[in-house]
Amino acid sequence: MANVLLFHHALGLTAGMDAFADVLREAGHTVTVPDLYDGHVFGDLEEGVAHASEIGMDAIEELGVQIAGRFPPDMVYIGFSLGVMPAQRLAQTRPGARGAVLVSACLPLGTYGDTWPAGVPVQIHGMDADPYFAEEGDLDAAENLAASSPDADLILYMGASHLFADISQPDFDMDASFAFTRMVLQLLDRVDAKPADAEPRDA
Repeated sequence: MANVLLFHHALGLTAGMDAFADVLREAGHTVTVPDLYDGHVFGDLEEGVAHASEIGMDAIEELGVQIAGRFPPDMVYIGFSLGVMPAQRLAQTRPGARGAVLVSACLPLGTYGDTWPAGVPVQIHGMDADPYFAEEGDLDAAENLAASSPDADLILYMGASHLFADISQPDFDMDASFAFTRMVLQLLDRVDAKPADAEPRDA
């Protein structure tokens, strides 16, 4: 059983985020999905991003980090889009992290640390024609991260959907979501099977 902290995307804690968490729970994992928006859910990305900007991106990231502090350090951090900020920061900087999944976003190496911590597997998932991922620097950052670490895998899907893995959204992509979920479960099974003290970390 892996312990997972899952951070939602810019629309908020949608039914699709809860549904994905339930899939992981059904596979035997413990999943916590904090609400970084205090109950607010939005219908399109522009509204969601505007709300996040009002709160402050740094404030959202800090909230995610504070929430993580309530849990043991041996967590797998999963972030969707906006949620990649706290997920990636925690995976790179919090000792004891077991793994990470970054969906439709990736911050450049150097944002939180010059290298990815050794022994912490990370998957970066995104669509090759998603304008938010492919045209705003995230794909470049993901390619650089994947090239820099043997523990990092970049998985690209054909299409332009940003929220391809959220079943509650109109741009949900069933085939990509199925493949994505399978790979995430494989990572969680791998983490679950590996003793925590077998994973070295770089400071």
